[in-house]
Parts: sequence; structure tokens; C-alpha cells
Amino acid sequence: MYAAFVIDVFSRMVVGWQVSTSLHTNLALDALEMGIWARKRAGQDVTGLVHHSDRGVQYRAIRYTERLAEAEVVASVGSRGDSYDNAMAEAFNSLFKGELIHNPIARGRGWQSVRDVEIAVAEYVDWYNHRRLHGELGQRTPAAVEVTYQASRYDQPSEPARAG
Repeated sequence: MYAAFVIDVFSRMVVGWQVSTSLHTNLALDALEMGIWARKRAGQDVTGLVHHSDRGVQYRAIRYTERLAEAEVVASVGSRGDSYDNAMAEAFNSLFKGELIHNPIARGRGWQSVRDVEIAVAEYVDWYNHRRLHGELGQRTPAAVEVTYQASRYDQPSEPARAG
């Protein structure tokens, strides 16, 4: 099984994900589509956002780069052989494997099919986004960080008009 995730660097929110039995472009493309859909559904504009990835062929595939361009998302690819370039994704993958994949309690449920893994990943992403506290976020969840940010952007009282 393979998994692909799209993570917002500011909030550490997983906004898109996909699992598959093969490492083809559709795996990464489906995760990207979910991320774009989630942001647009929330009324957010993805134009000009930077999408950073490693040099995997699925991220450099023509269909993938065309989709980024269509959404007006700027592509950024890490330098060759530099694991620090993609440190946030690597850290998330390590957490994901440790907290779900290699967790004996989670594995004890017995994943018999791709559907079982999809459900487990969906539950993990929900927990990660809405209940897991993150030290890098001041012991807040990604969802809480996003709510605070959105409130600071849109709920500010407008300045009173000045007589002139």
C-alpha cells in the first residue's frame, strides 16, 4: 500500500490524502484534487499557493504539473538528495507510520482490504487534524490554528468611516 498526503505548512492540516496499491500519478493527483477541493469548499483561493514536493516521478508527471498550473498553484521541487528540503513531509510520514501503520492497536483491527486501510487513514487524518495536539503549534490542533487564523482575517470589525 502507498499513501500520499497534501499538508498545509502553516497549520499542518492534512487537506488531501489518498491510498493505493500502486505508486502511480493518480495516487498523488487524487490527494492534490482533494486538497484543492477542500480549500475551495472552505471558500479559500488556492491561486499563488506554493506546492512543494520531493522529486518523485508522480509529482513531476505531466498530468500533475498541468493540474498545478491549471489551479494556478506554484510548483516547488526539492533539491536532489536533500532530505531536509522535504522535512515536514518526512516528519508527517514518520508520525503516520508510527501512530497508525506500526501501532499494534491499530493493526490489531486487521486490515483485510484497501477499503479497510482507507477507513483507517480517514480516521487517522481526522484525529490528526482535529484532536492531536502539536508542539510546533503551541499544543493546538491544526483545525484550531486554522479557525484562529480565519477569525483574525475575516471577523475583524471594520474601521468606522471618518468624516472628512
